[in-house]
Amino acid sequence: MVHGFAYLTLCKSAGSAGMGEEIRQTQFDDAAFAEFAARLQLETALLAHRLHSGALDNAPLVGGFELEAWLLDEMYAPAPMNQHFLNALDSQLAATELSRFNVEFNTPPQPLTGDALSQMHGVLQALWTRAAQAAAKMGARLMIIGAPPTLRDEHLTLDNLSPSARYRALNDQIMQRRRGAPIEIDIRAADERLQLRRHDIMLEAAATSFQIHLQTPASRFVSFYNAALAASAPLLAACCNSPLLFGRKLWSETRIAIFEQAIPTGWTRGGHPHLNPRVQFAADYLTDSPMRLFSENLLHYDVLLPETFEDPPERFRHLRLHNGAVWRWVRPVLGFDAHGAPALRIEQRCLPAGPTVIDCVANAALFYGLTDALADLTDLHSRLPFARAKENFYSAARDGLDATLWWFDDHRISAAALLEEQLIPMAREGLHAMGLERAGSANYVDIIEQRVRARMTGSAWQSAQWRQCNGDAQRMSGCYWRRQASGDPAHLWPLSDCLDT
Repeated sequence: MVHGFAYLTLCKSAGSAGMGEEIRQTQFDDAAFAEFAARLQLETALLAHRLHSGALDNAPLVGGFELEAWLLDEMYAPAPMNQHFLNALDSQLAATELSRFNVEFNTPPQPLTGDALSQMHGVLQALWTRAAQAAAKMGARLMIIGAPPTLRDEHLTLDNLSPSARYRALNDQIMQRRRGAPIEIDIRAADERLQLRRHDIMLEAAATSFQIHLQTPASRFVSFYNAALAASAPLLAACCNSPLLFGRKLWSETRIAIFEQAIPTGWTRGGHPHLNPRVQFAADYLTDSPMRLFSENLLHYDVLLPETFEDPPERFRHLRLHNGAVWRWVRPVLGFDAHGAPALRIEQRCLPAGPTVIDCVANAALFYGLTDALADLTDLHSRLPFARAKENFYSAARDGLDATLWWFDDHRISAAALLEEQLIPMAREGLHAMGLERAGSANYVDIIEQRVRARMTGSAWQSAQWRQCNGDAQRMSGCYWRRQASGDPAHLWPLSDCLDT
């Protein structure tokens, strides 16, 4: 049996990581959609029964990471060679992503007790070091960043789509529902604006992510899920790393805007306009059961990939495949634990990759600690109404630490002040309450505290360095890559290197 979360090794679960598991075909007829719909309905009803009977209540708190990265050539331009790289790396913890210049790394799941954060950090760092060495032997470089400054619109074509039936089918199904209408991108920032028209979904590959998983008992899932929604805005403000796209300085976390617009709604197979975005923050807090999210999937989202499997309904293959094509920023995931029992986890999808491995682990520490602390509040939904939490999310994506956020009891406060005065201390206590060693976890929260105090997120550093480099994308990328290779967290990076390259 494969140890741990199903997304981690040989049998990568549908809908649990990135774009999900591979399928066998790209074209589907009406009979395929009807058969899939019947199986999806059966599995959704079975999950409802399992949840009602308490069958998913034994799962402990377990964490895991997914880190996406860029492959760049010697001139720091995107290098479409992920399959060649993965063959050379030969690791079950690495996989392709949508574009041929992106790859993904996974860490084995770890119960969130003791020195779990240090262990997870060690595994991810060792994998990253090995991967960077493999890339260097091929004359390439690995970079963890939202979008490299050298990325251009012409890189994002179907010629650079990873050779996967799943990716091809997703593109075809989404564009069919557009009925020939192009995907229109319009991102407005304070001083810049990006407008594009595309006839494919390749802009989804324009920025990479660091995704954090948190397995919870089903009986506590609602509290943790709502806490993850409330925590998303300050978390994003503290961790943004995607300010640049195609030579323009846009949002502090431009990935939020680009992904929401790159996979837009179209029409249903029945010819009606879609009313529910496939990429969204959320519809509302949960009230009494996680089942509402899977029922929403069944009732409100067209099936895009009607691949059928012969697995028994208890494997939930169709439910998981369909869930993987609904990209909530905080997504529920149904997987299996180390003993093969079904288990629920939260996938926090809003964070960008980078700037360094230790920055990523610090970001995860903030998420775990803050989410645990907020999950203990029985009045969270009344003290921070959902509409406020959602407004906060987009404010943080636009303005990072400079965003003004709503917090408890209609209080308005800057993201930086909120983190410094309330949330970082809360995260420290949350990590300790989870059972993580106070001394070990403190090292990672200290990085967040120093980053916020210095007002130097990855996004802030890139924005300042972009000015230092006078918009020279290659020099900027070289400077970023060298600082990343040093291993120092980004708030310690100097801003003068670019002038000396």
